[in-house]
Amino acid sequence: MGDFLQQTAGPWTMYQICVAFILIVVGFVARLILKFVAHHQLAKLTARTESRADDIALDALVKRLGALLPVGGVYLGLRYLVSLNPEWTWIANLDRMFRLVSTLLITWTAFRLVDAGAVVLSEMSERTESKVDDQLVPLVRKGAKIFVGSLAFVLVAQNLGYSVSGLLAGLGIGGLALAMAAKDTLANLFGSLMILLDRPFHVGDAITFSGGEGVVEEIGMRSTRVRTPARTVISVPNQNLANATVENQSEMPRRRVKFTLAVTCEATAAQMQDLVGRIEELLRTDEEVDAEQMMVRFTDFGASSLDVMVQYFTVTTEVPHHLAVRQKINLAIMRMIEDMGLRLALPTRNVHLVSGEGGLPRGGA
Repeated sequence: MGDFLQQTAGPWTMYQICVAFILIVVGFVARLILKFVAHHQLAKLTARTESRADDIALDALVKRLGALLPVGGVYLGLRYLVSLNPEWTWIANLDRMFRLVSTLLITWTAFRLVDAGAVVLSEMSERTESKVDDQLVPLVRKGAKIFVGSLAFVLVAQNLGYSVSGLLAGLGIGGLALAMAAKDTLANLFGSLMILLDRPFHVGDAITFSGGEGVVEEIGMRSTRVRTPARTVISVPNQNLANATVENQSEMPRRRVKFTLAVTCEATAAQMQDLVGRIEELLRTDEEVDAEQMMVRFTDFGASSLDVMVQYFTVTTEVPHHLAVRQKINLAIMRMIEDMGLRLALPTRNVHLVSGEGGLPRGGA
């Protein structure tokens, strides 16, 4: 056996080749042991939980990061052999290649761990009533992956021999120029963050703003898509929405109805009092009207009418149902006025012409 180990194969002895081979085998055996433990022990623990995050994290650590074990074994074996020949100068290339492969494997693992973290945040957001966390999870996930990818790019560039300091300085100057050119884009980006944090509205809410009205369909990074009553879609820059006065109609608990009922001046005081009482009773007995927030008052003597102010709130806030309730109430008030022998007043003006001195007419209203 000793004679066999002393035999040479190229520049190495069989003993040196066996040591390198053992290092490579150790790396692959360590990978098999890790997979065995993960599948037979850790997988049982993750199967007991309802979350998918631990399954994704385990898969990332075993399949992605675990690949470093055989790669490390091959690297140690080759480096051992190369180190026995100092005249070989490509040992630096071997080190650089190992760092490059390790960086890529670690980056791949980090991406999957970010996915696992995003799953945890998504599951937590599903247990809350707020919608802002649901909208922030994709942004956090993308931002974390961009950060990891940027860091990996810098490390790879450094391993390939590029000047990272010069690259970062160039990126800084280029980033400044890009920021100046993309000023509006950055303003819209910060506007979207303000919308998500301040929560003036959510996806599905009906809103009214200076540029129109509609239902929010999507809150993007640059703009918000709103479906108008005409079924068209408008894209509003988030910068404008963040600085605008936005009325969220979906947040109203009741929808108000207010109008003035003008009755002709022939109505008597008793009829007006009876009319006010009947309208109050009509609103109070209607189940689709909020009885606690109604108001009916004989308020003004108009130029050609007696004015009754009517204000009430419908229980529903949906526009089609709200309009149906308004129509029902309006028709009931019209029948009430007809039954009482009253008439609705129209804007009129009486002009009397009187012949004065010199035959010139005099007008009066």
